[in-house]
Amino acid sequence: MSRVLCLSRALGLSRVLCLSCLLILPTAGPVTAAVRATSAVPATEVTGAAAVTHATPSSGRGWSLAPAGGGRPAFYAEGTPGTVLQDTVSVTNRGAGPVTVRLHGTGLPVVLARTEVRVPARTRADVPFTITVPDTGPTGDLAGTIGARDGDGRRATVRVRLRAAGPALAALTVEHVAVRGDRITYELVNRGTTVLAPRLAVHAEGVLGTVLDRAPRTLPVRLEPGRRLRLSEPWPGRPALDAVEVRLTATAPGGAHDTAGTSARFVPWGPLAAGTGGGAALAGAALFTVRRRRRRGPDGADVGDTPCTTAELTGAVR
Repeated sequence: MSRVLCLSRALGLSRVLCLSCLLILPTAGPVTAAVRATSAVPATEVTGAAAVTHATPSSGRGWSLAPAGGGRPAFYAEGTPGTVLQDTVSVTNRGAGPVTVRLHGTGLPVVLARTEVRVPARTRADVPFTITVPDTGPTGDLAGTIGARDGDGRRATVRVRLRAAGPALAALTVEHVAVRGDRITYELVNRGTTVLAPRLAVHAEGVLGTVLDRAPRTLPVRLEPGRRLRLSEPWPGRPALDAVEVRLTATAPGGAHDTAGTSARFVPWGPLAAGTGGGAALAGAALFTVRRRRRRGPDGADVGDTPCTTAELTGAVR
């Protein structure tokens, strides 16, 4: 009886062991496959289409360019003007054969430790580089790229975002105001470190009073730091006979403000030329004053307009 009981217990235990084996064995295959797939991918690969640009030929081999260390979609850096910043870019070759690529930077002062690198199969090459924050020019966000190209013409790029720290200064000037026919021409110059959305007001005063008065309005332009724009204001129905003083006032958010003006003389040349001798004399007297800006010299004499020959200090590189 005891032998039968022991035999039953042995058979029961073997069945349990066999059942356990059946439950465990099917999971071994997928776990092994997952480990192999992970090991086949370089540890520094950055996933996501926005993070890295791949160059993949038709043969199935390929290489990619990305910030070293993984996990970064682009290079981000910040520093004060003149600071030298360092980072590393990685070229990963997933193919079965070596690949040679040439590296370059655009848009920013990028200096690469090597401009050409040969990467063996299934290997990654790390190339250090430096970026010098410009000590002249606008502060704020700047952009560039680091690019690579292989012998077959395939390309890859990684974005570089650089923030140049510094005080934000809003400043502009109104220059070279003139009346030309039925238009008032002028120039706006951004002499600060921020992008401006300028507003303009126009006022003209004649002999008998105000002949033009336009309230401030936002101009449809964006004025980058250091940039100069040549613009004009239409003046339909301007006076036919008058002496006017024109004044333009430009403002922008952040406290930017400037005013400039000019004088103009309007004479109806046709009727005067065809009229009496007195009219001709009047036209001759007005000849030298029509649309002429005037400036006083050190001795008080009227020297008229002279071209500006001094260097512009815009506060930024144009």
